[in-house]
Amino acid sequence: MTDPLSGFAPGEEIGVSHWVEITQEMIDQFGASTLDPDPMHIDPEWSRLHSPFKGTIAFGFLTTSLLTHLLYGAMQLKNDRESTEFGYPLNYGFDRMRLVSPVKAGAKVRGRFWLRERRQVKDGRIVTCLKCEVEIEGEDKPALIADWLSMWVPAEAK
Repeated sequence: MTDPLSGFAPGEEIGVSHWVEITQEMIDQFGASTLDPDPMHIDPEWSRLHSPFKGTIAFGFLTTSLLTHLLYGAMQLKNDRESTEFGYPLNYGFDRMRLVSPVKAGAKVRGRFWLRERRQVKDGRIVTCLKCEVEIEGEDKPALIADWLSMWVPAEAK
C-alpha cells in the first residue's frame, strides 16, 4: 500500500463514509473494554430516568475510535496490511477535537473528511491533517469535529 492520501489537494473532500448504527451492545462492549461503568452509557433504565438525554448515549471516545473505520469507508479502502513494502500509516493524534452532540443508542453516524494539510518531516515521513466531521443521521449538529493527524512512514524510514 502506498500513501492513500497522496492524491488529494488541500481543501479537497476525501469522501463520505457509509452509515454505522451505534448499538447498545457496541456501547456496552466499549465500556467494558475501557473499564468505564458510567450508567449514562451502559444502563438504559437509569439513563431513561436520570439522564438529560432520556436514554443511553455513546461514549465520546467510542465515537472518536470509529474515525479510522469511517475514513477507510469514505476512501473505499480495506483496512488490511498485506504488505508494508512501501510504508505504513500511523495515528499521530489531534490538533483539535470537539464532541459537539451526543450520539444516542440506536442512532446512525457517518464520517466526512477533507484534506487540510500535508507536510514532509524527517526521514521522508509525511504528516497529514484531516478535517473530520462525524454526522448523526437526522441531526443538524455533528457528533464530532476534529483536525486529525496521521503520519505516513515510508518503508525506507529509520
